Amino acid sequence: MPLPQSGTWIFLLFIVAAAAVMLFLLHLTRAGRILHERIPDRPRRRLFLSSASFFITFVGVRAIVLLILFRVGPFGWVIVGGLHVHHLVWGILLLLVSGFALVAEFGEKATPSSLFVGRLIAILYGMGAALTLDEFEFWLNIRDVPWTFQSRESLDAIILFGVFLAVATWGAPLWTKRRRKPRRKHPVRPQDDLPD
Repeated sequence: MPLPQSGTWIFLLFIVAAAAVMLFLLHLTRAGRILHERIPDRPRRRLFLSSASFFITFVGVRAIVLLILFRVGPFGWVIVGGLHVHHLVWGILLLLVSGFALVAEFGEKATPSSLFVGRLIAILYGMGAALTLDEFEFWLNIRDVPWTFQSRESLDAIILFGVFLAVATWGAPLWTKRRRKPRRKHPVRPQDDLPD
């Protein structure tokens, strides 16, 4: 049951609303200050935001697809010019936009507006990764096959990348803050250890 206009608008509304809610919660509430205090490292904060938006988008898109499959509410596939536009396409567009913004170094300054832009880039990246990996089976099988909720390749890709983001976010101190034994400037020779 194609709904060319409402399907597109509902999907875009979901993306914009999810990003807006996350940015509002992180930029204009106490949650943003707590995030800044608990994760003082800017790259790790961005990884956290990417990870959170990745999982929220994955769950939200899977819920919308289930509603479409069971014909609940006003939801429908995104059809443009008679062609079903998979959410993989929207994910690639978000990855391109966030990648360009990152390469152009948007959001790298210490101003409040730059902090906002940096958070937006991280959120868009997580959303784009979730939308793209949710249809990972199309990467391998380019033919036009109907989407199935239980597609094994996509679930494997989502789990692997989600674990990668989570480890990069929460497991980073395990890799970066290892205690090292102090190194001596001069090598120890056996005769140096003898008592006087």
